[in-house]
Amino acid sequence: MAHPDFLLALDQGTSSSRSIVFDTQGRVVAMAQREFRQIFPRPGWVEHAPQEIWSSQLATAREAMAKAGIGAAEVAAIGITNQRETTLVWNRKTGEPLCNAIVWQDRRTEPACAELRAQGCEAMVRDKTGLVIDAYFSGTKLKWILDNFPGARDSARRGELAFGTVDTWLAWQLTGGAVHATDVSNASRTLLFDIHRNEWDEQLLALLDIPREVLPEVHTSSHLYGHTRADLFGAPIAIGGIAGDQQSALFGQACFSAGLAKNTYGTGCFMLMHTGETCLSSSNGLISTRAAQATTTPQFALEGSVFIGGAVVQWLRDGLQAIEGSAAIENLAESVPDSGGVIFVPAFTGLGAPYWKPDARGAILGLSRGTTVAHIARAALESIAFQSAALLQAMSRDLANSAGVTELRVDGGACVNNLLMQFQADLLGIPVVRPRVIETTALGAAYLAGLCCGVFSGLDELAALWQAERTFHPTLSRERANELMRRWEHAVQQTTLQSA
Repeated sequence: MAHPDFLLALDQGTSSSRSIVFDTQGRVVAMAQREFRQIFPRPGWVEHAPQEIWSSQLATAREAMAKAGIGAAEVAAIGITNQRETTLVWNRKTGEPLCNAIVWQDRRTEPACAELRAQGCEAMVRDKTGLVIDAYFSGTKLKWILDNFPGARDSARRGELAFGTVDTWLAWQLTGGAVHATDVSNASRTLLFDIHRNEWDEQLLALLDIPREVLPEVHTSSHLYGHTRADLFGAPIAIGGIAGDQQSALFGQACFSAGLAKNTYGTGCFMLMHTGETCLSSSNGLISTRAAQATTTPQFALEGSVFIGGAVVQWLRDGLQAIEGSAAIENLAESVPDSGGVIFVPAFTGLGAPYWKPDARGAILGLSRGTTVAHIARAALESIAFQSAALLQAMSRDLANSAGVTELRVDGGACVNNLLMQFQADLLGIPVVRPRVIETTALGAAYLAGLCCGVFSGLDELAALWQAERTFHPTLSRERANELMRRWEHAVQQTTLQSA
């Protein structure tokens, strides 16, 4: 008789769907990944085909299980983690989507957001949700769908339509329509959820004219959501965990208590710091959000996002054609001892937290006759660390009365770059710790599912499983690090002045 010794994480991202099989020690056993279409109907619009999200995710789940040589009986539970804020609406009876998914990057609802800000709604929305009014979040996307498809709002009021973020869509598909639910971490990204009272908020629903009947149930992140249809994997498998990707990565990094922080180095950078049971309101350009939680005790985090992280390396490769492949940047940057005074602010799409300067544009400053492409490459890498350091400094200001962050745990593709990680530690003045398993987003979902089905006894066991692969200790004096940060902030001011 097979024993359920494995956990299956479904990691549904913006450009691809991945599935990873983990063993009960949190080690990767097998992985599969498939990209799917990005749809751009108009400038500023970004969509996904809902059925492609589902079919790519199902295909990778089957492929990962086949690679691992396991069947449904050996999978203790499934955990789902997902691109956040992306919005779907479908017919409850037929399961047919009303339209394409509107992706988190989509800016079509910015005029509606501007109107809400002009009406003076910002403070109320922030107090309830921890968020700023922005097209990034799901609420105005859902409003747009209900506004633009004839009869949709009336159908929603009659209970004929279902709204969900990507996790909800996958859970619906996996269970054959038996489950319409989400977790607190995804609900907290909708602009519709009161993160303090832990429920959908009537005032927010009225503000956006959203019928309550369209909304999913909200559960803790580690919860028995239901079981998959028997025909999908040969037998039903429990769905035991759901969390938005960044909160899942925080959980996968074993950041379970206040003051622990992680930074994900991907296309952008996402830094989250756990704030425990206290919801801190940022006065330094960050947002408050619900963290993934294993019990009914509310858990919160501060979050900051950098729009252009690893994408600056892609620009060096594709735009400037300075390097042949992304992996080549470390050797090129290491061929010079420092950036030679060059500072690169990669504000290609404006600047995110903590600056929130949508009109800023990229700039390379401090050029001289001695500047080479190697100096620019090094400055590009350093820009990722500078932006992340600015986030952590903002978090530290929000935490003025406590000890603050004592180490930064890192994950994501660019965290394998040793030069970048060392410079990050130098700027921050605290250790930067890279774990053995850098697939922490999927790992967090697996951990949540494993807790639900009894594979793990509790958070202490998970914390003991987390292992560092390498720790980068700061080598710069604080005086020099502060001088570098002052130069960086001065450079940021140049990019924002030119857009005035």
